[in-house]
Amino acid sequence: MSRLITSIIVAIIAIWLVSTTIFVVEQRQSAIVFALGEVKQVVTEPGLHFKLPPPFQNVIYIDKRIQTLDTPDADRFITAEKKNVLVDSFVKWRIVDPRLYFISFGGDERRAQDRLSQIVKAALNEEITKRTVREVISGERGKVMDAIQRKVATEAKQIGAEIIDVRLRRVDYVDQINNSVYDRMKSERARVANELRSTGAAESEKIRADADRQRVVLLAEAYRDAEKIRGAGDAKASQVYAQAFGQNPEFFKFYRSLEAYRASFKNRHDLMVVDPNSEFFKYFKGVGGASAKK
Repeated sequence: MSRLITSIIVAIIAIWLVSTTIFVVEQRQSAIVFALGEVKQVVTEPGLHFKLPPPFQNVIYIDKRIQTLDTPDADRFITAEKKNVLVDSFVKWRIVDPRLYFISFGGDERRAQDRLSQIVKAALNEEITKRTVREVISGERGKVMDAIQRKVATEAKQIGAEIIDVRLRRVDYVDQINNSVYDRMKSERARVANELRSTGAAESEKIRADADRQRVVLLAEAYRDAEKIRGAGDAKASQVYAQAFGQNPEFFKFYRSLEAYRASFKNRHDLMVVDPNSEFFKYFKGVGGASAKK
């Protein structure tokens, strides 16, 4: 019976020794082995490893995956123009030196994030105070992020961390400046609209004046051409009349008298007081202008 109890005790001790001397490091972790509070070994390779049982040696695990430092609220900074802006940023980082990281923060992740936040905020303040609002928002945003990443990476290296990326997620004015910016933008757009309207009105008047001028020119040229054609037609008609009536002058006189009679007696109410024996009634007297007495 005592031999059985002894065997059980030995088995329990053996299991305890095995469980306390063997530790597993996952691929996403690093391990730090301590001996009486002093760092003895840093294990970065995944797999099965051995150590002395507590209290001689202990193990803590450090996450070596990429982590995100994301501030819940935007921070306020002052630009070179002495204007307040709100900057919302985030940082991608990871632990590359577990020993230095543990010595710096004792493995407290919250302390590490607070320290990184201070580093990032100091770098942001240094870069933003050198630039205008326009440069921070759009003009040199990429340069700002690169400069911040370089500054943060240098300081993060001293605490065993590596900065993967720094991004400005949002850069905005504070509420008081937003209203003035919107008013200024509205005034600027109104000024541009007025300039466009004035330019359009001037162009409209110019086009209208040019169209009127072209209309007058076209009408004058058309009238000129019409008068030339009419004059040429009248000259041709006169020439034809002259040739026709020149062959028989007496007929020409008779034809012209008929036209005069037609124009004079067009209306039956017309009244003429003339001598019946006048030359006007020559062809009323008979053939060849014979005397009416015959």
